Amino acid sequence: MSKTTQPKHIVRIAHGDKNYPPRLYDLYDPPEYLYIDGDLSLLTMPMIAIVGSRNASIEGLNNAATFAKALSTAGLLIVSGLARGVDGAAHQATLGLGGNHFTMAVCGAGVDVIYPKEHLELARNIGKHGLLVSEQTLGAPPRPHHFPRRNRIIAALSIGVVVVEAAERSGSLITARLASELGREVFAIPGSIQNPLSTGCNLLIQQGAKLARNPSDVLEELVF
Repeated sequence: MSKTTQPKHIVRIAHGDKNYPPRLYDLYDPPEYLYIDGDLSLLTMPMIAIVGSRNASIEGLNNAATFAKALSTAGLLIVSGLARGVDGAAHQATLGLGGNHFTMAVCGAGVDVIYPKEHLELARNIGKHGLLVSEQTLGAPPRPHHFPRRNRIIAALSIGVVVVEAAERSGSLITARLASELGREVFAIPGSIQNPLSTGCNLLIQQGAKLARNPSDVLEELVF
């Protein structure tokens, strides 16, 4: 766990504020407050989440980057959770495209407390060129119960969720389930039945998620 230097600005917006993202009202328990480091105007962009395993394979990391670049180029803001693995790859690939490509990290700690610590520089870049968002108060450390609550925010903000790799018991499946309950589109990249990191994605497809072979499979299902 590592604290950042003082961000350029952190804004707190309350439930009911004009800048509060309306999609969060779909939740039965929308956050009372959101703490935001970054450009508030980006909250009006259409968003898609890219989530997956913290222990992703090279193929999974490459897929996360490929989907993030294509979906960002199509005009979507890329949302993820700042975790190791798929999340970090999606954020980094989007930032790598340069101007007019944006990403949001929904954090499981205060926006001034970066977790995991190896993503300190990544988080700083997201704050400069996108958004860091959390419902946790400033200084709040990462706690296990914060992450399912973070996942519900990711699901609610997004018009769709792409699961890149996930084990059978995975936080990404929680995000996908919440997204489905909220009426969001759910996509999963299929994989070998021999690969434990594909088990969750294959299960989602079996349960009705849309199979995503490439970014076009995602884009053709979305209206934004």
